[in-house]
Amino acid sequence: MSEMILKVPAGATRKHKRVGRGQGSGYGTTAGRGTKGQKARTGGGAGPYPGFEGGQVPLYRRLATRGFSNARYSLIYIPLNLVSLERVYKDGEEVNMETLFAKGLIKKNEKLVKILAGGEIKKKLKVSASLKVSKMAKEKIEKAGGSVA
Repeated sequence: MSEMILKVPAGATRKHKRVGRGQGSGYGTTAGRGTKGQKARTGGGAGPYPGFEGGQVPLYRRLATRGFSNARYSLIYIPLNLVSLERVYKDGEEVNMETLFAKGLIKKNEKLVKILAGGEIKKKLKVSASLKVSKMAKEKIEKAGGSVA
């Protein structure tokens, strides 16, 4: 197989445009920026900050700011389906925060876990009281012979 030599097509490379270098260059005086205005000034390209609307009152200031959101204080549970427990745990094992972390189902800093009824379970597992368990998941675990403390 012969070596291919890559070549740049003719006219693809141009000389660098040197602006602000005198009248004879064609880009002197205003350096191709037009006359006056925000975009003619240094640092005036996209506005002084994101959301700037050219002096008009920006959208984030026009919208109402009333009310209170409890979102930052809400408790967020990590969902775990029964399929995951069936895959990772052996028959008769205990399911708690330590074993969930050891088996790689949750991260170390996770505090709240809820076991959901996704999938089937055939192993007898002892689920710890520190975990939240949905009603359907509890029924499925107990039907398989396990227990939820």
